[in-house]
Amino acid sequence: MNLPQGPVNCPPGLAYLTMIDQLLVHQKVELLEAFTGFETKNKFTVKNSLGQKLYYAVEDSDCCTRNCCGPMRPFDMRILDNFRNEVIHLHRPLACDSCCFPCCLQSMEVSAPPGNLVGTVEQDWSLCCPSFSIKNQNGDTVLKIDGPCCTFSFCGDVEFKVMSADGSTEVGRISKQWSGLAREMFTDSDFFGITFPMDLDVRMKAVMLGACFLIDAMFFEDQNHNNN
Repeated sequence: MNLPQGPVNCPPGLAYLTMIDQLLVHQKVELLEAFTGFETKNKFTVKNSLGQKLYYAVEDSDCCTRNCCGPMRPFDMRILDNFRNEVIHLHRPLACDSCCFPCCLQSMEVSAPPGNLVGTVEQDWSLCCPSFSIKNQNGDTVLKIDGPCCTFSFCGDVEFKVMSADGSTEVGRISKQWSGLAREMFTDSDFFGITFPMDLDVRMKAVMLGACFLIDAMFFEDQNHNNN
């Protein structure tokens, strides 16, 4: 997809996001991981609803962290445009993932361009259903994400609802899409769909993309790793 002209003050490389209300995220199948269970760096392709490639996402983590910490691992992720320019940088710090530790929850920092923080994804403490807050660079909550109590599904999608800041209105979704029995059972290569309002601030759309990668790491890396 050719590089469009973005509005004034649009971070470089995010002009694509001003024209869409949906993203498709496809994880690349890693044969070494599928056959051996040895955790490799995750790679993703981000497309629009027409299947045109917008971005490539590449995990940056070390071998020891990936295979010792598994889905709990900290990592950085570089999101590149079609010209291989890094336009978004994600950072996930190491933190607990347990309802017993409400003071130490999962988060994701989103920078666009790298070094310029535009927002964060922060896990909210919850006993049953997962919940997240989408915040801007000032720490103000812009959107909420409410997940299902059970994130395992056979032959069906798993839906995380994107809600308004007060939680009263559904404005979008992050969907873990069923990708077929063989792919689900023998790889951790996932398909996601992200929908959001067309007029949402382009920076918050970038943060929504970061939320998708955090949800994938927290809830779907472990399921598929156990299947392997």
